Amino acid sequence: MWYIWLILIGVFAIAEIMTPGFLVIWLSAGSFCGMITSFFTDDIVVQTAVFVITSAIFILFTRPLAKKLAKKDKGVVTNAFAIVGKKAIVIKDINPTLGTGQIKVDGQVWSAKCESKNVIPKDTEVLILAIDGVKAVVADKSTNSTKVEETV
Repeated sequence: MWYIWLILIGVFAIAEIMTPGFLVIWLSAGSFCGMITSFFTDDIVVQTAVFVITSAIFILFTRPLAKKLAKKDKGVVTNAFAIVGKKAIVIKDINPTLGTGQIKVDGQVWSAKCESKNVIPKDTEVLILAIDGVKAVVADKSTNSTKVEETV
């Protein structure tokens, strides 16, 4: 009977490879325990009970740990969106009417536009609220605007 359990180990292992979750591998481990039990007893009920119980134990106690270890940090921003929320200095007046203006942040010069209709003069400290295309959307730091968002 051990060969049936060996086949089940392989089937569950292949199923784990083909599925995006991390659940079926525990059934493969339970099948391994069932195979070990088959060397001591020929009773299929005992072997199946060992399979079910060990699979349940593996799932209940190790799956949460596996999910925690496999957890991806989705809060990491990269590329242009990494500057959102940072402070910058205006190096060329930001004029919303003309659509002109530049800021400097982290040593980089960005084209900028402001969220309000006010002109932001040179050497003013601003907060970067979002990225809109190739321009940084900023607000004068003195206006206490804290609405930081990501736009594409």
